[in-house]
Amino acid sequence: MPGRLIVFEGGEGSGKSTQAARVADRLDAVLTRQPGGTEIGASIREMLLSTSTTGLSDRAEALLMAADRAQHVDELIRPTLQSGRDVVCDRYFASSIAYQGAARGLGIDEVRALSMFAVGEVLPNLVVLLDVPVELGLGRSTGATDRFEMQDVGFHQRVRETFVALSASEPNWVVVDATASVDEVAAAVDAALERLG
Repeated sequence: MPGRLIVFEGGEGSGKSTQAARVADRLDAVLTRQPGGTEIGASIREMLLSTSTTGLSDRAEALLMAADRAQHVDELIRPTLQSGRDVVCDRYFASSIAYQGAARGLGIDEVRALSMFAVGEVLPNLVVLLDVPVELGLGRSTGATDRFEMQDVGFHQRVRETFVALSASEPNWVVVDATASVDEVAAAVDAALERLG
């Protein structure tokens, strides 16, 4: 497609939202996020993240993530890319592989297949993994705690390990040390963008 899809991944408190917003502004790209990013997605996001949501099964959680992603791709991401404009997305399907596939124990291959069904041919041109130790990332989180942030450290460690494993097996991933200062992280992200062209 004429436009490029640039995705930021990472655990809680890794600085994804900050860097995604900065890059979108720099590139005059559409900034969006998952879950959410559409009106339907906002409703799904509220259900998935709210601590008042109880009894949601892990499989239902994975399916809601996939439903959000399918709507997001069809309504916003694909049309924007086809128009020639870049999209910067805070999380994409690798988050489902890490959170639902690995940390929830649903199976990496199973959740990957579900995610591929949701996004079709719309794959990222670049995935920037902002990597930070779990305890440091959780300590950075501000504001109200959501359903995922309240999981135990072991859950978040499995998420991090899965992201790192994915980055080692995918050529379009770049890992950035998110323990550095915001400016240092930004410089590393910009270097990755330069290689993208």
